Amino acid sequence: MDKYEQVIEMAKRRGFLWNSFELYGGTAGFYDYGPLGSTLKRRIEQIWRELYVVNEGYMEIETPTVGIEDIFVASGHVGGFSDPLCECKECKGAFRADHLIDKLVPSAETMSNEELDAAIKEHAVCCPECEGELGEAYEFNLMFKTQIGPGSGRQGYMRPETAQGMFVDFLRLARFYREKLPFGATQIGKSYRNEISPRQGVIRLREFTQAEAEIFIDPNDKKHPNIERFANTLINLYSDAGQDTGLVEKLSLAQALEKGIIAHEFLAYQIGLTNHFLQRVGISGDKLRFRQHRKDEMAHYAIDCWDAEVDTDRFGWVEIVGIADRTDYDLCAHAAVSKTELAIYREYDEPKMLTQFVVKPNMGKLGPLFKGKAKAVADALKELTQEELEKDEIKVTIGSEEFTVPGDIVAFAEETTKISGETIVPHVIEPSYGIDRIFYSVMEHAFEEEKLGKGEDDEEEDARIVLKLQNEVAPVQVAILPLLSREELIKHARSIENRLRAKGLLVSYDDSGTIGRRYRRNDEIGTPYSVTIDYDTVDDNTVTIRERDSMKQVRAPISGIQDVLYDLMYMDKDFETAGEAL
Repeated sequence: MDKYEQVIEMAKRRGFLWNSFELYGGTAGFYDYGPLGSTLKRRIEQIWRELYVVNEGYMEIETPTVGIEDIFVASGHVGGFSDPLCECKECKGAFRADHLIDKLVPSAETMSNEELDAAIKEHAVCCPECEGELGEAYEFNLMFKTQIGPGSGRQGYMRPETAQGMFVDFLRLARFYREKLPFGATQIGKSYRNEISPRQGVIRLREFTQAEAEIFIDPNDKKHPNIERFANTLINLYSDAGQDTGLVEKLSLAQALEKGIIAHEFLAYQIGLTNHFLQRVGISGDKLRFRQHRKDEMAHYAIDCWDAEVDTDRFGWVEIVGIADRTDYDLCAHAAVSKTELAIYREYDEPKMLTQFVVKPNMGKLGPLFKGKAKAVADALKELTQEELEKDEIKVTIGSEEFTVPGDIVAFAEETTKISGETIVPHVIEPSYGIDRIFYSVMEHAFEEEKLGKGEDDEEEDARIVLKLQNEVAPVQVAILPLLSREELIKHARSIENRLRAKGLLVSYDDSGTIGRRYRRNDEIGTPYSVTIDYDTVDDNTVTIRERDSMKQVRAPISGIQDVLYDLMYMDKDFETAGEAL
């Protein structure tokens, strides 16, 4: 059993993750989060909100998970959001064509369908299920299609990412932020992709949670005012050039900027913030790297793009965050389809005098000559040079039609005007987090199986499973453990439980089984501290506090116990100072 199987088996047994629709046999690509898993996931999301919404000031919005077709035409998802699919001619199973050969050829994900077909034939790749012959690869759109309204209704899709809602709301957001760049919006929510063959647990889901920020910045000023916060942070960078040699460099962000490895400060800051978040929630720093998109995989509209990748036991390096400078592509695409200008007007500190070449067609004469085409003709005239406009007859082409305009009805001249500001289409910096992948990575990196001797209740045992979660993401922070189910002990235990809940701590009450078994159960679900109530508690109002990782114990008074445990959880209080060592 590899580590992935161990983590998933424990997650199912202890209420972190369950297969969806299990009662009816289940289906790939869907998982339920159980009581502990849901809590762990929410705590990861809350730390993300603290960093992006509270600290960075990028307010959160919520947009529908169903979108009308126009949105996804503009974003390119209707025309280009697909994966290469091939089907078995025998069992009719469907498979990602590039995944079938990704271990046989380099860069399978960049190959055309024809190249994939050739590679499958060259390497004699058969159906993984029945070894039957595979058909030709073709493009399969990954969006879930739906109908909005009854009857013919309106074509819609389940959103494949949360980002588009923020782009569509751009004008509202710009007004909210008083059109002062930079500004941003965030969203945490469900996205949907009809994956061809999801076989990687929560790594590849058909319904998943994203946390995304869309940060709108001045295209001419990509410096970050707080770059010093992360300038000296060492990051494992797997640059485009480094991928030629397999070299991952540990560089400070300041060094990466100086060497031109990262395009600009704003992107570097987001890499630093992502690194900070991931390690804070429990991703191991030595199993984390940032891989730059290579030139042949970089989106045509992106200036630079980096993926935060984590090393996993079964799947190797897995992308969990993408950080990109998407330029003005998204706003321009939505502006073109919606026929609405998506830009902001920025006033200069002082007005500027600007000399411009101005073309003034006489619309009173153009109208009768060209009727419904008059405006298009006028717009075409404004694009011509002075030399072209000086002719007696001016030729303009609109589509496939050529029009001749008398020169005497077009005036032109250089004019100097006072300009108070300019219209700007912002560029977009997008950090996009896959919360489900982060959730699994946190679980795997925290999972340990430790060899032990005799148990804490003198039972023989060989090992313990311990989930060494960070305190602030643990779904249970303190376990209340009365030694026996006796009224005199339960009374104290319930009193302590109520105090801790009032302090805002996540508490579980467990009085089932031996104390050693209860310690093991809580180690396995990542509970940082346990409080044991015994008969000494009745005599002297003290309890035993046990630390999960070291298994050390101290004796502490009940009075103020809620403050002691809160400080251990959140204030980095040293455990040895929490009470008298046992």
